[in-house]
Amino acid sequence: MNSPDSAQSPGPSARPPAATLEFRKATKRYPGQSDAAVDELSLTVASGEICVLVGPSGCGKTTAMRMVNRMIDITDGDILLDDSSVKERRPAELRRDIGYAIQQIGLFPHLSIADNIATVPRLLGWPKDRIRARVDELLELVSLDPAETRDRYPGQLSGGQRQRIGVARALAVDPPLMLMDEPFGAIDPINRERLQNEFLRLQREIRKTIVFVTHDIDEAIKMGDRIAVLQKGGKLAQYAPPAELLMYPDGRFVEDFVGADRALKRLALQRVRDIDLWKAPLVRVGESVAEARAKVADSDLPYPLLVDGDGRPIGWLSERALAGERVEDIRRSQAEPVVELDDVLRDALSDLLQHETQYGPVVDSRGAVAGVLSVEVIGHALKADPDDVRSGADALVEED
Repeated sequence: MNSPDSAQSPGPSARPPAATLEFRKATKRYPGQSDAAVDELSLTVASGEICVLVGPSGCGKTTAMRMVNRMIDITDGDILLDDSSVKERRPAELRRDIGYAIQQIGLFPHLSIADNIATVPRLLGWPKDRIRARVDELLELVSLDPAETRDRYPGQLSGGQRQRIGVARALAVDPPLMLMDEPFGAIDPINRERLQNEFLRLQREIRKTIVFVTHDIDEAIKMGDRIAVLQKGGKLAQYAPPAELLMYPDGRFVEDFVGADRALKRLALQRVRDIDLWKAPLVRVGESVAEARAKVADSDLPYPLLVDGDGRPIGWLSERALAGERVEDIRRSQAEPVVELDDVLRDALSDLLQHETQYGPVVDSRGAVAGVLSVEVIGHALKADPDDVRSGADALVEED
């Protein structure tokens, strides 16, 4: 724990290491109930990873998370934070070392944004200048302007802004572990996706160990490095990375819970840049037909793709375009859809189906053709080894 006169809070390059977390047959039974709320839960969360607890209502996921910071005491078993039992720590002291963000956000309405974020640092006796510097650092970290935000009150902010303040408050003392209980559950779908992306981008920078509770399997697949699927009675049904969970569900319960469309969900974990694209025969108006035909013979497609001087796609050429000595602009169809390297494969497949075509040119950040995506290539991606599929913050790209 930081002492009042310790050094200024570390910057991103000097952050304290994230914690490891281990559930060892952690059990919670309430008096008068025959069934356990959480039944001998055993799993390990590696340092710097997001573990998502997911399952139907009443499966014990929130109970399991709250046992970590002793908001709910463990009946049997143990939970270790960096190899030390949480039962050996006083609850108040333990909670100051664990960030906590919830769906309702829980900001104090009568306190300014700066004072909300400073709640725990004040409890720890940090000097005022250190607190102010940390507040401004965190506001910038969650993409809010300190000058415009610090003196405002929660009621003056949007729901998405308040949620970001809740995350900033949870990070105030740079905790090695964060608990997040349906943090985006009360946000509308559009802002929810944006906040998820912002948080994953933030996680890629701060690399905290996080236990994240949700009832939404799609959110679990997007956010988690590993997912713990719980069933009624707080029993662990499966604990695995998202791609493994979708490809190899362990039992009927998990299979039903992840859904019949788990193949499409798997495509949501991969981006176009992650797979081997077809080689396209790129030709320009006026170039030699013999050279154009040689490009077609050396490619994966029978149709030449007309591009401009910067390599941007214009359209698919017909056979008549190659009837003379020089390539003419006679197209069989437009170059649609145009897919970007950072597009999610599920979205790219949707574009292909919407345009009723089996393939589309893929462009890089400059708009130049980088290859061709086809339905056949996407089919091969479904067979990818789960170990080769990125997850959580590592699956996000800057352009999101």
